[in-house]
Amino acid sequence: MSSSLALPDSSPTATRPRQRIRVSVLATDPLVRAGLLSELRDKPGLELTTDQAEADVVVAVAETALRDLLIPFTRLVLVADEPRQAELWSAVEHGLAVLVPRDEATTPRLLKAIVDASQGRGDLPPEQLGILLRGLSQLQRDVLGPRQLTLTGLSFRETDVLRLLADGLDTGQIAQKLSYSERTVKNILQGLLTRLGLRNRTHAVAHAIRLGLI
Repeated sequence: MSSSLALPDSSPTATRPRQRIRVSVLATDPLVRAGLLSELRDKPGLELTTDQAEADVVVAVAETALRDLLIPFTRLVLVADEPRQAELWSAVEHGLAVLVPRDEATTPRLLKAIVDASQGRGDLPPEQLGILLRGLSQLQRDVLGPRQLTLTGLSFRETDVLRLLADGLDTGQIAQKLSYSERTVKNILQGLLTRLGLRNRTHAVAHAIRLGLI
C-alpha cells in the first residue's frame, strides 16, 4: 500500500493546532492488524490507540469474529469485500461511517476514510448503499410500521405531538388538533420522556430538533 498521502495540514494562517484523530485498529488476523498499524503509524494528524472507547475512529477488517470485538456507537471504517446484508447491518449497529473495499484499501484511501469518519461524513459503495436502503425499507414495512414506529425511533403519534409542541401549542390545543384526549397527549409525552431519558417537554423538542427527528 502506498504511503505517499498524509492527512491535510492546517492552513499556515491557522491560530489553533489541529486536533489529532485517535484511531484504533481491529483485525482478528494478527498479520493483517500488524500491516494496518504499520501503514497508519506516524502519519501526521493520527494517534494510534489500543482502546476503542478512547478512539475517535475504529478501522476494522471484516472477518467473522470481528463483530464480537467491536463496541457499539463508534465511528467505524470497515474494510470488507461485499459484506452480506446481515454483516452490513451489524456494521451499521456498531457505527459504520465508511466502507472501503479491500482492493481499494491503500494508505491514501484509508487516511481519507478516517478523516471522513471523524468529521461525520459517510461513504458506501453504490452496491452496499442499495442493500442498506432496501434493508431499511424492509425494516419499516415488516417491523416498525406494524408497531406504529418510524425509522426516527419515534412513533407516529410521538412525532405528531412533538411537532405541534414545537409550534407552541399546549396540551389542550394538541389534543384538539389530533382528536385525542388531554390524558392521551400527556401519556404520549410522559412515555417519550421516560424512554429517551429527557427532563421535560422543552428538552424533548430540543432533542428532536437537534437530531433532525422533526
